[in-house]
This record gives sequence, structure tokens and C-alpha cells, in this order.
Amino acid sequence: MSGGAFPLTRLKPDDVARRALVVGDPARAEKAAALLDGAEKVAENREYLTFAGTFEGHRVNVISHGIGSAGAGAAFEELIRGGARVLIRAGTCGAVQDGIADGATVIATGAVRDEGLTPRLVPLSYPAVAHHEVTAGLEAAAAEAGVTARAGVVLSSDLFYPSEVLGLDWRVWQASGVAAVEMEAAALFVIAALHGLKAGGVFTVDGNPTRAAEDMSEYDPHREVVAEGVERMLRIALSALARLDPGSSGRIPGMSRAAVGPSPPGRGNGPLRLADHCVRRR
Repeated sequence: MSGGAFPLTRLKPDDVARRALVVGDPARAEKAAALLDGAEKVAENREYLTFAGTFEGHRVNVISHGIGSAGAGAAFEELIRGGARVLIRAGTCGAVQDGIADGATVIATGAVRDEGLTPRLVPLSYPAVAHHEVTAGLEAAAAEAGVTARAGVVLSSDLFYPSEVLGLDWRVWQASGVAAVEMEAAALFVIAALHGLKAGGVFTVDGNPTRAAEDMSEYDPHREVVAEGVERMLRIALSALARLDPGSSGRIPGMSRAAVGPSPPGRGNGPLRLADHCVRRR
């Protein structure tokens, strides 16, 4: 670390809380920070804008991670290395199923890994699943706020503007019951699981790409119905964060360096990665 700060987020470990709200848009990070008590900006670099404050008496970070799994994954990793133990992503999404209205709240139970980062971390057969305590906490916070939330699997995709060459066929995801599409939840769920930590996601619907023009020319996330939904979503996410127990373990349950032996050549003695070693202690 240069000057005691992580290279990308520029966060210092002392500024990292055990609870973190992660959002894509730096402007949304500012809106979420306004809901905290005693919020202050603690780091800023590239797309990463980080605040620290308290919510319902608990210290919380709010950080923006930009668009896409690769940059977001770097933010998640640096937060975790700094000491974050429970992370909730709050963002916008596109509805995939009919009957999910603009401004509605979607809580992710898991994510389809249709992005480029996680295949470099774990095999494709490894699931991207939200932690059950975080999902339950988000559902409880939504119910307390009087919000009827849709819980289900989301599609995490790196693709925003389809090409004329391949196009985009939504029928497989509609038939599979996927509730919504976003871009970074799968990365969060996989990275958190590899560290033995808790993560979840809550989203506000800002349109339905299955009914929109394929070139996304009709997409407009800047409507009042979306802004109102985002405000509800941020409060739900922060309420859930405040009530969740971060726990104490950052180790992958059931695994140890002793059980798997030394690092492979070129890996040094860095953190244990499930992609490097898949041997469980007996």
C-alpha cells in the first residue's frame, strides 16, 4: 500500500468499517452518505468515492464502485482486506419479468454469472449466492418500511449496449424466472463467499429492457419514480446493514493454509484463494 492506503480506492484500513454499502454511482454514494450521522469523505480516487459515518449507532462505509464487475470487484476486495465483513450492494436494475413496475424493489437471492470477472476467480459451476442472513435482513427492513419487495435471482451482465452482430435474446432469462438484470452482484457474492463473509443486494427497477428498443435509446433512469425508489432502497439497505451481525471470521470456513500446503509457484504467501486450492480440512 502506498502511504498506508489501498492503491485503487485509496482507503486506509483505519477508515474501513465492518459494514459497507456499495453503490455504482458516486452521486448515489453522496445521497446515501446524507442519510448517515456524522458522515465524512474518507477517500476518493477514480470512480471510488468513500464516506464513513454511523447509522442507527453503527459505523458504516458508503463507497461507489463504478460500472462493471472488474472495477467493482477491486473495490470489494480492498474493502474486505481493510476489514469490511458484511457488504450490501444497492443499485438500479432492469426488470426481466412482466409485472415488476418501474420504481419497484428487488432483493437478490443469487445472481447469474454472465460477466467476465468471476470466471477468473472460481470455476463456472460455482454459484453466486447472497448470504441468507443478508437476504432475510433486507426483506425484514423492506417490510418494516411498508415496501413490497420482489425476491429472486438477478442476471449480472457486463453487456449494456448490445451489438448488431450477436444481439440479445431475453427469452432464456424470462423462461428461467430471472427477476432483473444488473451488472455487479455476482462479483460481490462470489468475492464475499471466497472470504467467508456476508453479502447481499437490493435494487430499484429503472426500466424493462425486454420491452425496450434493443439499442437502449428509450432507456431513461432519471425519472421521479426511479428517484423515489432509490431513496427507499438506500434506507432499506442501511437499515438492514445496521441490524446485521458482521461476525468475526474472514477465513474461508473449513479451510486453512496448513491443510493445502504452500502456495503454488508465483503466488508467494498471499491470501488463500479458493481458485488456487480446493482441498478441505478433514
